[in-house]
Amino acid sequence: VQLQASGGGLVQAGGSLRVSCAASGRTFSTYVMGWFRQVPGKEREFVAAITWTGGRSYYRDSVEGRFTISRDIVKNTVYLQMNSLKAEDTAVYYCAAGTKLPAVTTTSYNYWGQGTEVTVSS
Repeated sequence: VQLQASGGGLVQAGGSLRVSCAASGRTFSTYVMGWFRQVPGKEREFVAAITWTGGRSYYRDSVEGRFTISRDIVKNTVYLQMNSLKAEDTAVYYCAAGTKLPAVTTTSYNYWGQGTEVTVSS
């Protein structure tokens, strides 16, 4: 499975941004798609996830109500719509594909994209 993340950029606090993750290859072998983020010197942290079938979604508390994860099964693409962005959302965002739950742990994911940088200016 190959993952291609895109859509990062620079945005002012309070603004919105959408990042995308296009999956290719043996995508039928995956069960859940997730977004994680990482800043220098810190561990990669869970942001949101969604299951391919059923579309069940999961969010970290600090983004609940501001971020929305969705998927397009036909396009094999997962989106993360980020609204009301804050400076603390600044990070490199990585998409990942996994075959099991729980969705919040990196060990559930077998495949990772290259990351897309999101910078929120205050």
